[in-house]
Amino acid sequence: MSISSPFPGRGLSGAALAPDWLDAPGDLDAIDPRWWPDTARRDDDGCLCIGGVRVTELAARFGTPLYVIDWATITAQATAIRDAFTRALADVGSAVTVYYAGKALLTSEIVRCMRDLGLSLDVASGGELAVAVAAGMPPARIGMHGNDKSYAELRAAVAIGVGTIVIDSLDEIDLLVAAIGDRAAETGERPARQRVRLRVTTGVHASTHEYLATATEDQKFGVALADVDEAVARIRSHPELEFVGLHSHIGSQIFDHAGFDAAIDRLMAVHARLSRIAPVPELNLGGGFGIAYTEADSPRPIEEIAHGVAARLARAARAQGVPVPRIAIEPGRSIVGRAGVTLYETGTVKDVRLGDGVERVRRYVSVDGGMSDNPRPELYGAEYQVSLASRGSTAAPALVRVVGRHCESGDIVVQADWLPDDVHRGDLLAVADTGAYCFSLSSNYNMTPRPAMVAVADGKARLLVHGETIETLLARDAGIAGRIQREGDA
Repeated sequence: MSISSPFPGRGLSGAALAPDWLDAPGDLDAIDPRWWPDTARRDDDGCLCIGGVRVTELAARFGTPLYVIDWATITAQATAIRDAFTRALADVGSAVTVYYAGKALLTSEIVRCMRDLGLSLDVASGGELAVAVAAGMPPARIGMHGNDKSYAELRAAVAIGVGTIVIDSLDEIDLLVAAIGDRAAETGERPARQRVRLRVTTGVHASTHEYLATATEDQKFGVALADVDEAVARIRSHPELEFVGLHSHIGSQIFDHAGFDAAIDRLMAVHARLSRIAPVPELNLGGGFGIAYTEADSPRPIEEIAHGVAARLARAARAQGVPVPRIAIEPGRSIVGRAGVTLYETGTVKDVRLGDGVERVRRYVSVDGGMSDNPRPELYGAEYQVSLASRGSTAAPALVRVVGRHCESGDIVVQADWLPDDVHRGDLLAVADTGAYCFSLSSNYNMTPRPAMVAVADGKARLLVHGETIETLLARDAGIAGRIQREGDA
């Protein structure tokens, strides 16, 4: 049997039931800090505890599937990234603005956490902007980007007073100017100049899945470096706009500073050219700092990445004969990814004889969620690790594939990992590293209600997002909701 993977060397192939990096575990109950939250522990019965709360208690109270967020990990990660880049940039005579990338995971409580830690917020839609403002993030600390921002979204951003808007195309310049003018005509007030950045494609991209690489020339984001001068001249021709710098994002799951080095060299050459015409105070390098999902991932410490970025920036500035600009970065996954764990209840467990000429059996362990709460394995070939969470076990390790309940053969939660041989219906399983993009990308496929999300800290759990119900789904169907309403009025 052959299972393709977009990550060369990481997928399953030939007669293999597991990738070459997945070794048989010495201890199935071990909690590896590389991909589990900071507070993850086992109690005396082998039950997984996060934030001082047993996962069995969480499942009984909130149901499964369930997104669990360890608050201590989020705050520690945000603080570490903020401090690492602050120190590194200060060493080269500059400073940094850290925008939390809201697309990774956005709730009102997370917005307030980032605000209180001194981070700004990056949003990519009118909905994300509305959550940010409702949660109390100061508009001046919000950056808004996106490749196809609507007139309504730009109008809302201008009305709210968003700190910086990232322009993604030439025609968006005119659209933004129109939104500013219409807002001024409506209020009768002279608008403040809108700070803007210009997103550019540097041609440098991270070594990752093609859908996660965002700085190649042939993709939807930004303008090519060759078109930057025209775009900036057009921006500067409008007195309503204040051009403050370039914006770049080279991709996701970046494990070191090598990709940033190449991007910085190209960006600083353009930055210096633009600075000789008028001041350009900032440079936004984006985010994409990676985390370890499996043994195959080896991200460098964030302090090392920050130091490398700052050193390369200083070298490029010297080479171009310009001051080191203020830097902006946009971490998302690296703040919330490892903080998240998804709990599932085990359903069907069955051994499938593969029948491909080799006497092999794959054990399928089904759970009560899947691609509706985490489509990343299907979208990107993302890989995860799983653990029996509700109890300890002395059974021998068994190689399994954890699959979802949806009507898709590709509905795979974990391609390959080890669980105790006695895993059975009703057990709780925990999948690590699900804090980023799982909730954000969730759906109602097969009319499945989306899970609740809870935060755990100091032995207590609090609800962040209500789980959906069948009634929630029915209420959205106009034909059903209308009939229920008519029957109620009768």
